[in-house]
Amino acid sequence: MDSDSKHIITALQRLAMFWRANQWLVAKDFALNPTQCEVLTRVAAKPERAIVLADAFGISQASLSDSIAALDRKGLVRRRRDPDDGRARTIEATRAGTSLAERMPDAPAAMRDAIAGLAEEDRAGLLRCLSLIIRSLQEAEAIPVQRMCLTCRHFRPHVHSDPARPHHCRFVDAAFGDGGLRLDCADHETATEEEAARNRARLSAVG
Repeated sequence: MDSDSKHIITALQRLAMFWRANQWLVAKDFALNPTQCEVLTRVAAKPERAIVLADAFGISQASLSDSIAALDRKGLVRRRRDPDDGRARTIEATRAGTSLAERMPDAPAAMRDAIAGLAEEDRAGLLRCLSLIIRSLQEAEAIPVQRMCLTCRHFRPHVHSDPARPHHCRFVDAAFGDGGLRLDCADHETATEEEAARNRARLSAVG
């Protein structure tokens, strides 16, 4: 491994340690654990099937079931029969759960301030690099596939000549730049493997 890669890995490790420590502090304040916090904030934004939640968090169905049961006992979520599939269950937040989720910080204040302090082009470049790293991990089956631009059939990287907005989203029919890349988009529609591979290659090759 080259020196640059080692430094990048060290930086990511330190950020991960800071993030985990903060997750436990926030979870403790709300009498939950970090996984329960993540589940609650996600379903408060949009009800999800249990199998989708398990895939999104990269945990087993059994672990997810334990978290959902704990949230249910606290009156924060409820299970509903999925109208599109009677065998499936959709998890949604209750009014109390939604209220609690709205009070949870989406990120540590120090992290938000540090990112906000970067120049706009640096934030966009960082998001582009993180998107490529995440996609590489997905291709290696190390982490679950998420609803990100690189795996969406609507994403067209570097199809416009404007360097500030070179990409295109067919869903909204609009051009955008690296700062508009999404890692979790509600309008995501899964691309074929060939489309996803093409997207990653084009985003990697053109900077």
